[in-house]
Amino acid sequence: QVQLVESGGGLVQPGGSLRLSCVASGFTFSLYVMTWYRQAPGQERELVAGITSTGGITDYAGSVKGRFTISRDNGKNTVTLQMNSLKPADTTVYYCNAYRSDRDYWGQGTQVTVSS
Repeated sequence: QVQLVESGGGLVQPGGSLRLSCVASGFTFSLYVMTWYRQAPGQERELVAGITSTGGITDYAGSVKGRFTISRDNGKNTVTLQMNSLKPADTTVYYCNAYRSDRDYWGQGTQVTVSS
């Protein structure tokens, strides 16, 4: 059974940091591109960050570049998103995604709220 389980969301003040984690099971994690998306109610899903299967290449949305860092540990089937200098505009639900060819898996999401 394929599972992607996110954790690490919560409430943080502007300028603060959070570290999201996504633990994968039920598929060969090291073969998949891993990405983080976010989606606010009534808005389109936004790609936040992505990392290739070996971790050699990363990419970021312009709105988070320089503040967020994506990384992965293929030995632990885990992808993380380190989020620094958080802004109220970062408030939304964050989703972990695994993609390879015609296979696409999603986590249940974790809420991030940036507010004073």
